[in-house]
Amino acid sequence: MTWKFIDTGARDGRFNMNFDLKLAEESQSEVCILRLYQWKPFAISLGANQNPESVDKLKASAENIDVVKRPTGGRAILHSEELTYSVVYPLSFNSSAKTIYHEINLALLEGLKNYSPELSECELEFSQPNFPDFYKKDIGNICFAVSAKSELKFKGRKLVGSAQRKMADKILQHGSILCGNYHKRISEFLIMDSLSIEEIKNEIDKTTIDLFEILNKSIDYEKLKSSIKKGFEFQFNTAFSELKTNFNLVEQNLN
Repeated sequence: MTWKFIDTGARDGRFNMNFDLKLAEESQSEVCILRLYQWKPFAISLGANQNPESVDKLKASAENIDVVKRPTGGRAILHSEELTYSVVYPLSFNSSAKTIYHEINLALLEGLKNYSPELSECELEFSQPNFPDFYKKDIGNICFAVSAKSELKFKGRKLVGSAQRKMADKILQHGSILCGNYHKRISEFLIMDSLSIEEIKNEIDKTTIDLFEILNKSIDYEKLKSSIKKGFEFQFNTAFSELKTNFNLVEQNLN
């Protein structure tokens, strides 16, 4: 197994989601890829099966926030003060989707511990919610309202949210490492009554946490990227080579 790494910096929502798809579709069958990226401008991404009418696109646009679809499942996320990762992992290495999901989160856990000893209390969620029932509730419109099995939490509150999709003989998994609390504003862009919005705000405060809140200082994104890379190298017993891409050509293909 060969691992390659790419840091695509801060890009808009359409680029970010299409680039993840491109990696999964065009990567070689014996190669795993870790990509790290951010969002400029901030963006709301909706799960592949989520109703796009659940978000007020006019309000989002007025605040310079993109609205895009993810190729993976789950519910709405406001990508803002975060470091986002994506992994393309071939299924030819005799791994199940669940095993890959678990191992990727172990790598993220190791990376967070590398970033700061104060994050040693991070742990994986061991229970799985009843998602069909959860999605029937208003709070079910929000990805960070509940932790899925193997996702990362800190003292019971969700810190990293992830989603996965099987694509032929590969797995595409991506997720958000929360670095600040701007993501909590997602409720302001949902189309629902004011009482439901207030309930969602209160629930997100209880169920999520971010690195700034834990560490009480600004996040060094370059250090965090390096720490996450080291976490993957440790978990998968590998060393990265750089994945080189012509970004101008990629952007032309997306237009």
